[in-house]
Amino acid sequence: MPLSWNEIRSRALAFSQEYHDATRENAETQSFYNDFFNVFGISRRRVASFEEPVKKLGAKHGRIDLFWKGTLLVEQKSGGRDLDAAYTQALDYFPNLKEEELPRYILVSDFQRFELYDLDTGAEHHFTLAELHSHVELFGFIAGYQKREFRDQDPVNIEASERMGKLYDALKDSGYDALDLELFLVRVLFCLFADDTGIFEKDIFRCYLEEHTGEDGSDVGSRINYLFQILNTPHERRGKNLNEALARFPYVNGSLFAATLPVPDFNAAMRRTLISAGYFNWSQISPAIFGSLFQSVMNPEKRRGVGAHYTTEKNILKIIKPLFLDDLWAEFERVKHERRRLQGFHDKLAALTFLDPACGSGNFLILAYRELRLLEIAVLQALYPDGQLALDVGELARINVDAFYGIELEEFPARIAEVSLWLTDHQMNMRLSEAFGLYYVRIPLRASAHIIHGNALSLDWQTVVPPERLSYILGNPPFVGSKYQSDQQREAAARVFHGVRGAGVLDYVAAWYVKAAQYIQGTTIVCAFVSTNSISQGEQVSVLWQELFSRYAIKIHFAHRTFAWTSEARGKAAVHCVIIGFAAFDTKRKLLYEYDTIKADPHELAATNITPYLTDGADIVITRRDKPFGDAPIMAIGNKPIDGGNYLFTPRERDAFIALEPAAAPYFRRWLGADEFLNGFERWCLWLGECPPHILRQMPEAMKRVEAVRKVRQESKSTPTRAIAATPTRFHVENIPQQTYLAVPKVSSERRFYVPLGFMTPETLCSDLLFIVRDATLYHFGVLTSAIHMAWMRAICGRLKSDFRYSGTLVYNNFPWPQPTPAQAHAIENAAQRVLDVRTLFPGSTLADLYDPLTMPPVLLKAHQTLDRAVDAAYRKQPFDTERHRVEHLFALYQQLTAPLLAAMTQKNRKRR
Repeated sequence: MPLSWNEIRSRALAFSQEYHDATRENAETQSFYNDFFNVFGISRRRVASFEEPVKKLGAKHGRIDLFWKGTLLVEQKSGGRDLDAAYTQALDYFPNLKEEELPRYILVSDFQRFELYDLDTGAEHHFTLAELHSHVELFGFIAGYQKREFRDQDPVNIEASERMGKLYDALKDSGYDALDLELFLVRVLFCLFADDTGIFEKDIFRCYLEEHTGEDGSDVGSRINYLFQILNTPHERRGKNLNEALARFPYVNGSLFAATLPVPDFNAAMRRTLISAGYFNWSQISPAIFGSLFQSVMNPEKRRGVGAHYTTEKNILKIIKPLFLDDLWAEFERVKHERRRLQGFHDKLAALTFLDPACGSGNFLILAYRELRLLEIAVLQALYPDGQLALDVGELARINVDAFYGIELEEFPARIAEVSLWLTDHQMNMRLSEAFGLYYVRIPLRASAHIIHGNALSLDWQTVVPPERLSYILGNPPFVGSKYQSDQQREAAARVFHGVRGAGVLDYVAAWYVKAAQYIQGTTIVCAFVSTNSISQGEQVSVLWQELFSRYAIKIHFAHRTFAWTSEARGKAAVHCVIIGFAAFDTKRKLLYEYDTIKADPHELAATNITPYLTDGADIVITRRDKPFGDAPIMAIGNKPIDGGNYLFTPRERDAFIALEPAAAPYFRRWLGADEFLNGFERWCLWLGECPPHILRQMPEAMKRVEAVRKVRQESKSTPTRAIAATPTRFHVENIPQQTYLAVPKVSSERRFYVPLGFMTPETLCSDLLFIVRDATLYHFGVLTSAIHMAWMRAICGRLKSDFRYSGTLVYNNFPWPQPTPAQAHAIENAAQRVLDVRTLFPGSTLADLYDPLTMPPVLLKAHQTLDRAVDAAYRKQPFDTERHRVEHLFALYQQLTAPLLAAMTQKNRKRR
């Protein structure tokens, strides 16, 4: 397994310090690069050789300083030498290298300076030895990480969207009906696009507007509507006296211009806006702009309700490439020099079909179609390398939009998807024309994508496309949490989840997983969905994936772990997402994509098997447990007052209350929620639960609070809350230890490597935003605050937005505790005490200050690392190199701990049957 980037950076810093004064090529090159490769956890001897003999240009012979065939060539110089000359010298070796030996990277260095050249991308990177730790990602190919580059959406698309958004707003303000407005505007966009891409003669739409409409704009709407009628009429059926400017427009067909629309009212400003848009170069834009436009002007509530998250090409390619594109390109590279196999490969491409069962305005289908057509162009160029086609190019272009299917809840986005795919088809036809010096256009339109207007969760997908004809399912189903679904969404999901125990906790997107799993049974269809990361975390995992594994034999083929899925539209949406590719059959090649940060590019890693937690491991799910394993102490939530805030006080409020009611002073207790615990805020609680009645009745101000609490509870809509109105001095949940206890916050920032835990004295009351472990010792504190428990927590806990959401029944009770020797337990206790002692060195700092990764004191970090090693050693002798190794080890222990329980349950079920 590759080292983590944090470990690599640490090694890089140590390496830079070790060789800060290295300068001599002959004396130090070999030790330098042996240690350099070790920074990335790789033995240099295993992959690269020194002084590789090779012929240079002419009859000269030379030796490559370090050579990793097919990957890296290093030319090393002594300190202060000319690195440009070194790069030229490196290139001199290329002519006599075999094709398969040619490296992708050239590195030239004089020990203190590095210059790395990526010959595939043309990128150059220059940095010093001291800066190496900041550039280690450039050497991901050494560490076993494959850096995946995805193109960001061109900003020109956003500019185009904003231009048309202004026209949309103006038409809407004029009172033009919303549905008519949308259809009118999508037709205008088609014409603007056609002006610049060869569907129309160049700029004839813009010229028509400039030359045949009045400057006041009053006739623009009627002139455009008449043009739409012409575009829907074949040439032979057009009037003989038709204006020449209109007669030049082609017949488009495809139903785009079939419906008659009301005439919109334009003014001079709106006319200028539209003509200005005509001067924009629409050939630069992606057809996904259509979806972007309409999603950018939808209100946020509607966008959230229908799950319309327009996204960048970069993110869409994250799903398309591992789903089918990477494998197809790899197959093309294998067969491109064998004509018969290449023709068979072309047959395969032409037979592929795709379904997006939540297609919105078609962005995923558009990009999939575009990339497939680009591959087909490469196939045709390989079949006809001289550009000479035996047949018409149109007959050889066999991939068409009718191989693409979609389901969309709203009608208008469904129509946008159809139009966008036509535009993409035309773009690809132009690319094909350029490749072979021919002109090829599919106008009038004949083939259409099959976009169905309907509810994907209610429809039988087999009526959309029979599964035996389908190759791939992909998409971005709606992002709606279990608690935020509309009544209609909840009802539709419930039908899909029928018979699934505990389905009430599942997010809306999970219904698409179950629906797809049902559809793909007995097929080779591979699916991939973008989802909120909640379905791979917390309690949803056991409900959803147990169903998918046990009932439908689903296997995960690839997955992107959590990353930021951002929209480029106005009012853009940003959520923390995962991508999961799966099928009803297994595959040997499984890929995980990991992110250093949620906004970074991913690293591709091979996996033996992918768990529903998106880690490398077995297909197991963690279910809630009532108690922890072994003799670990019980964890429970803190106190839950349900008091309407009447018993909680700031310090100033407490002092003011005591001034009015001095007898109440002994009944005030320090109060901690997660925020107070982490950030040191001071709050107080008036705890009257054990106050003798005769004393309480002598405190009128306190009695007012008690009566207010009784009223709050009595007026609640919740039956359990109304029931406790009879005991207004007591909390709904009471957990008040009589001795020192351990407090664990329910929610903690994802930025923290360690969730801060701490011991509390019984004088302090904790709210239900903290967990309480009554009988915790130093040993328990040490294990729970260690790196291995943090790794377990991160792997299986739920999230509140992106923050960690700790769970007693899911995280704590399922945690496999170590079985230490007395000496190991003593070492853990000593290290745990050291962590607590170090904290006291910073009396003015809160736990949030101490555990912020940017402000954490080095002495505290060192104490934690010592504790980590002590706890790790209690699990196994061999150190854990990465967090992944820790999680894998814990999952294996969990399997061992639960195997007898599962066997007993299975036997019990058999007896019942």
